[in-house]
Amino acid sequence: MTSPVSARLSVEHETRYDYDHPVEQAQHIACLRPLSDAGQRLLSFEMAVQPTPQQHSTRRDSHGNSRAYFALHAAHQALRVVARSEVQVTARCEGLAEHLTAHPGPTCGEVRERLSYRAKAPFEPAAEFLYASPYVPLHPELRAYGAESLQDDRPLAEAAIALMHRIHADFSYAPASTDISTPILTVLAERRGVCQDFAHLMLGCLRACGLAGRYVSGYLLTRPPPGQAPLVGADASHAWVSVWVPGLGLPLADDWLDLDPTNDAVPEVHHVRVAHGRDFGDVTPLRGVIRGGGDHRLAVRVTTRLL
Repeated sequence: MTSPVSARLSVEHETRYDYDHPVEQAQHIACLRPLSDAGQRLLSFEMAVQPTPQQHSTRRDSHGNSRAYFALHAAHQALRVVARSEVQVTARCEGLAEHLTAHPGPTCGEVRERLSYRAKAPFEPAAEFLYASPYVPLHPELRAYGAESLQDDRPLAEAAIALMHRIHADFSYAPASTDISTPILTVLAERRGVCQDFAHLMLGCLRACGLAGRYVSGYLLTRPPPGQAPLVGADASHAWVSVWVPGLGLPLADDWLDLDPTNDAVPEVHHVRVAHGRDFGDVTPLRGVIRGGGDHRLAVRVTTRLL
């Protein structure tokens, strides 16, 4: 038996805010530390904040993600947060096509029935990712779009991959065409967006059809054109979807099948997982509450490298 394919990656994620007026006080939450589990090993992580926070702590949230909390009580007119990670990523779904041919797994109807409410039935943790969330409301339009792929008698893994193919074919990747506040139905109607939109759209289709899916945030290693050096800061945060397929049978995947509708791909060693949740709001890289500051300018720079 051959060893699973793996890669060692480094990521530097820099966020900078420049304010028109001094910020008197600030409270921030950062979700920047990559996950460490059977399919991904975090080798090192450090996060530097300028100016230096007066308070700083970390904890795990209810989804198992690492969150850093920090507070600034001295006046400042800029904030810079730099997170540096080194990660060993193993292909969690290597050989998926051959595996599904031999073991197609449960159908959409069987998983839907397992997730449906029954009095006194044992709690199924995956059901947490079945319902509407702030960025993924449930709409009949999403159910209609998803139902074309997610038929009752079709194996769920196969159906979810088909849904990913359709989203990639039907929608155009258009940077700056949307922002995080763009409603999911607008994305469905205009047939364009960015990775966050496509992840939310696919989750909306799955959940509207009674299936569980979670939002995954992370990074994607991009390769420069042949003969050109990688550009520092040219990468960006990425987002994709994880579908609950009970009995999937892949030892590193733990019943969750990752799918990237933006790239029409099953994530392998070039996807670094940072966190997962119901939607973007659960895994926002950096957010906070400030007093003062006026208008601000935001700059984000991500560099992902294969070591």
